[in-house]
Amino acid sequence: MTLREVIVAILSGIVQGIVEWLPISSTGNLSLFLTVVGTEPELALQLALFLQAGTTLSATLYYRETIRDAVEAAPGWRPRTAFEGSNAETTFVVVACVVTGLVGVPLYLLLIDVARDLTGGAFIALIGVLLVVTGAIQQVTESVGLGDRSHPNLFDAIVVGALQGISILPGVSRSGATASALLFRGHDGTSAFRLSFLLSIPAGIGAGMLVLVDTGGVPTPTPSIALVALTTSAVVGYVAISALMRVVDAIEFSHVCFGLGALCIVGGGLTALA
Repeated sequence: MTLREVIVAILSGIVQGIVEWLPISSTGNLSLFLTVVGTEPELALQLALFLQAGTTLSATLYYRETIRDAVEAAPGWRPRTAFEGSNAETTFVVVACVVTGLVGVPLYLLLIDVARDLTGGAFIALIGVLLVVTGAIQQVTESVGLGDRSHPNLFDAIVVGALQGISILPGVSRSGATASALLFRGHDGTSAFRLSFLLSIPAGIGAGMLVLVDTGGVPTPTPSIALVALTTSAVVGYVAISALMRVVDAIEFSHVCFGLGALCIVGGGLTALA
């Protein structure tokens, strides 16, 4: 374990811990960072997905009381009241995760094959294009709201689950896409982000397992490097999610997506030409 590997692991954990909760792509931005420091595009994508396990721990700790209440209420769950009262959020998470798997796993397998054929510059430019798309979605949903919903329903779960599956693409923000869809459907900011962050827990576990199965092990030089990166992302992630939930209604993120996307496209093009 070299000093450079430790520094890259810590910085990777910091990036993941912060951007996982923002409506900008954690997979895209972490893949971008890892590509810039010399990681092959295919491995960069796998590492970015694997480090979601750290922020999964952050969300689990932050929402531990919500999770506990859901577990305690589980024996009383019935299909006819699946999307009513205390059952609504639990059913939403379960259904959305099933849809995420159906959409996300095939996309991951396709994306890994594509990533093998991309140069570093082309990969960065691809991230930029997808970030701009995320920004456009953000801007639309910031200006259009539908109704005032108190509980998610089946349609919410299917739509949000599909968007979360698509967000496996680098540059498409998981939290941005899912929270935006919920905002568009009429949920208030606090509820939209809470549902999005709760959904990140099984999604992060699934992403980590998918990478482990695909690679046959931890996609880092040593287990110690993985531990450093995961611990950093968990600690930073908990601090970040706490801060974000206090200011969730005061920040407009679409312009951030446009700015980062433009920089990635320009930077990726220059890198490809170099």
